[in-house]
Order: sequence, then structure tokens, then C-alpha cells
Amino acid sequence: MSSDENPTSPEREPAPAPAPRLASTTVVGAEKRQSWAAKLYLGQAGIKVDEWRRKLFVIAAALVLVSIASMAVRGFDFGIEFAGGNAFQVPASVGTLAEAEAAVESAGATVVSGQEVGGGDPQYMIRTLELDSAETETIRGDVAAQFGIAPAEISDDRVSAAWGGQITRQALIALSVFLALVVVYLIVRFEPLIALACVVGVVIDLVVTAGVYSLVGFEVTPATVIGFLTILGFGLYDTVVAFDRVNENTKNITSSNTETYGEAANLAINQVVIRSINTSIVALLPVGGLLFIGAGLLGAGTLKDLGLVLFVGMLVSFYTSLFISAPLLVELKTRQKKYREHTRRVLAKREALATREAQKQSRQSGEDQSGPSPSEAITVDPSLVELAGAAPKVGARPTHKKGGRRRGPGGSSTSGGGGKRG
Repeated sequence: MSSDENPTSPEREPAPAPAPRLASTTVVGAEKRQSWAAKLYLGQAGIKVDEWRRKLFVIAAALVLVSIASMAVRGFDFGIEFAGGNAFQVPASVGTLAEAEAAVESAGATVVSGQEVGGGDPQYMIRTLELDSAETETIRGDVAAQFGIAPAEISDDRVSAAWGGQITRQALIALSVFLALVVVYLIVRFEPLIALACVVGVVIDLVVTAGVYSLVGFEVTPATVIGFLTILGFGLYDTVVAFDRVNENTKNITSSNTETYGEAANLAINQVVIRSINTSIVALLPVGGLLFIGAGLLGAGTLKDLGLVLFVGMLVSFYTSLFISAPLLVELKTRQKKYREHTRRVLAKREALATREAQKQSRQSGEDQSGPSPSEAITVDPSLVELAGAAPKVGARPTHKKGGRRRGPGGSSTSGGGGKRG
């Protein structure tokens, strides 16, 4: 019996071979149990900005065109701070907002807009075209008489258009200085191409936010200008976080033949997207409360202009930093000769390795003799194999061309590859 068992034992020795399959099944099961955040960090969530960049550029161009069209056709509803005019504040106890606006119009003024302001002591703010002092006093007296209140209960405020023009000039100066400082910082911290991609993303953020503001039709006030300057900082922060990770992943990328620049940048975006989502949600919650609860439910009209700019600007900043600026950087980089050649080497190496593995499996499988031989079925382009080994590996010693050999310690000659003789 033992003599029969001994010959069979070597044949049954490979029986544990299915163990790797069980391990592989366990790994697959573990991957299925991974959370969405873990898949995002590992680059397994399916976000491929390098492959989608052309489509993302089309989406960005469409958003910009719609925004510019809205600003050109519909324009902006400038408040009295920019257009000039008068503002009358009437107690809300006199009736509805429509009744207050009708009273001011019947007194001889042209009403531009009206809204309810104030919390514990609500009032109606009725904005009109610019009036002189005599006209203002006449309207106050007529409105007070219509509602049976004292003229002193109606306050007025007159704003010249020159003041709004001054605010506009100062805002443009602040925007120019901000963008100049951003460009200098990004060039020093990263490189010119990253600075270009970042500034393009910030400009698109401003244009799209302005377009949405134009479509909604809210009044442009000094708070609106403050909101625009605020979202510049938020958009810059989100973009710098993404580019910092991209810069880390792509450092010395041309010294490796394992991945292309686009793949490394794509992994970086997948790794920071969860952080960007968390940051955006934390920032949007209070701003959303300011816009929807404060302005919408509580009627705090003075908050809606600032709330809308911040809410839309922060939301668009999240999108532009990951899906406009990052793909633009990949596009600019892959157009450079150094990265084009590196991409060719990586793809060539993969093709050569895949072909070699296919040939190995064909030889081991023992194909039918009637079928084509492995050499006939699979051909390898020698230039691809040569390209696959063209780039130096990370940590490799420099190649010394002169003489093809170098002197080792003690004058002994060693090969240029840096290996030691045994």
C-alpha cells in the first residue's frame, strides 16, 4: 500500500493549488466591502479626468458661453449704490409690500425694486430712480398721508452713481492685484503651467457665478462685490490642494516606466476629491442656511445677494478645481515633448510585456499543432521593446558612455550597469 501511495503523493502535491483562488476570491470580496471614500483614495472610483478632459472642456465652454450670453442679453440689475437713486424705508405695519410700492409710485416716483428688511422691526425698502431734495420731501409726505402715519416714520437715503463707480474701480484693482499675487505664488511654489491652469479655473469660476447671478436677477450691491472677492480665495484654496497632490504624484515621473503623467495626475485627483467634497460641504452648509433660510424663509433680503454669490461660487469652485484646472494641466503637460516621449515608453513597455506574457502562456498551454505557432500568432515590434527600456529606473546609477566601462575600487574594471561581480 505504501509503495502505491508514494508514487501518487507527488502527483497530489499540487492539490493545494486552488488556495490562491480562494485568496483571490477573498481579496475581491474585501474590495467589494471597501467604502466609497476608500475607493476614492485608492483611485478606484472611476474618475478619469485624463481620459475625460476633452468632454470636460466642452462642458466648461458651454457653461462659459451660457454665462456670457446671459450677461450680454439680460445684463445685471444694479442697485442704487451703482446706478444711483433713492431708498425709502416704510414701516411694514402699513400693509403689504405691493401696497407700499404702489403708494410710492402714486406719489410720483419710479420704483426700481422693493424688499422687506429687518427682523424684529420689519420695514419695506423701496428703491427709486434718483430724486432731488424737494421731490424726496414731497414723496415722503404723500406716502405718509396715504397710510395715515407721520412723515418722520418714513426714512430716505440718497446715493449717487459716482459712489458705485468708485466701488467698481476698487474691486477691479483688488481683483487684478489678487490674480497677480496668485500667479507669482504658484510659479514660485509649483511652475508656470500650474499657475496658468489655476488662473483659468478661477476666471471660469467668476464668469459662471456672474452668469448665474445675472440669470437669477438679484440686485448687484456692495455685498455682491464682497462675495465675488471671497470666492476667489476659496477657489484658490481648493485648486492649490489638488495641484499639490498632483505635483507630489508626478514628481520625477519621467524616471519611471510604470505610469504616464495623466495616470499619475488622475490618481492624485481621486485621492483629493473626498477632501474637496468634505471641505465644500462644510463651507456650503452655513452659506446655504444664509441663502435659503435667512433670505428665503425669514425674509432677510439684504442677505440674499451675498448668500447667492457665495453659494454658487463655492459650488463652482469645487467643480473647476478638479474637473477644469486639473484636466487643463494634464493637457498642457502631455503636449510637451518630454512627456509625450515618456508616454510612448510606458505604453511600449506595457505592450512588450503583454506580448511576452502571451507568448509564455501560449508555449505553456501546448497549443494544437494544427494551429499557428506562438511566433506566428504574436509579433513584437522591436522598436517598442527598445523604447520600453529607454527610460532610466528610479534609483539607477547613471550610465557612463565613455569607454562603456568604468573603473571600480582598486582600478578593477566593472560594467557600466553598476552591478558587482560575484
